[in-house]
Amino acid sequence: MEDNNDGGGGRTCICNMVDNGSVESHRYYLARRTVLEMLRDRGYDVLDSEINQSLHEFRSIYGHDIVDLERIRINASLDTDPSKKILVIFCGIDKVRVAIIRGIYTQIMSKEISLRPSRVILVLQDEITSLARKALSEFPFKVEIFKIHDLLINITKHVLKPKHEILTPAEKEKLMKKYSLEDKQMPRMLVNDAIARYYGLEKGQVVKISYSGEITGFHVTYRCVV
Repeated sequence: MEDNNDGGGGRTCICNMVDNGSVESHRYYLARRTVLEMLRDRGYDVLDSEINQSLHEFRSIYGHDIVDLERIRINASLDTDPSKKILVIFCGIDKVRVAIIRGIYTQIMSKEISLRPSRVILVLQDEITSLARKALSEFPFKVEIFKIHDLLINITKHVLKPKHEILTPAEKEKLMKKYSLEDKQMPRMLVNDAIARYYGLEKGQVVKISYSGEITGFHVTYRCVV
C-alpha cells in the first residue's frame, strides 16, 4: 500500500514506517540518549550531534538487533576540568556478577593514569549480585549504577518537573550566610532521590528549585542533599 506523500511529489510505501529493529536496540538508543543529556547537564563535553542522533542512525552504527555494547560506551571530559573524565558502560542482559566487575576493573586500571576515568556509570538490564556490588568498593573512584528502564525517558524534561539548579560552593556559602542557616536546618533531598542521582549530587550540595504554575505561581525553594 502506498499513501504517504514524501514532500517531493512522490509516494512512500507505508511499510517504510514499520520499526524493523529489535526492542533491545530501541531501549539502548533511548537510554544512551538520556545518559548523554545527563552528562551534558552535569557539565561534561557532549556533542549535540550525539544527543540528536536518530534511532535509524544509532542502529546503522551500533546494530539493528544486537547492539555492540563496547561501541556504545561513552567517554566524556568535564568542561571546566578536562582531566576529570567519566566512563559509561552498558551491561548486557545477564545478571552482573563479580567476574564482570573484576573484568571492568582490570580493563580500566590497565590504561595510563591520564586516560583513567574519575567516575564510572554502569547501566544495567538485570540485577547486580551482592558480591559484585561489594567489589565496586575496590574501585579508586565513584561508581554509579542505573537500571536501563530508569533511563528510557529524561525525568528532568517532564512538564510537571520544576527547574533544578545546582549551587556552586560559593553560591551555597552566600545563601547560608544570608539566612544564617546550617545544612541541617534546610529542607532535605535524599542522595538517592531521582533528581540527585541524575545530576550525580553528593551530600552537602544545595539545589535551587524553581516552581512555576497557574495554581502555585512562581516561587523558589532550596534543598540540601543528605
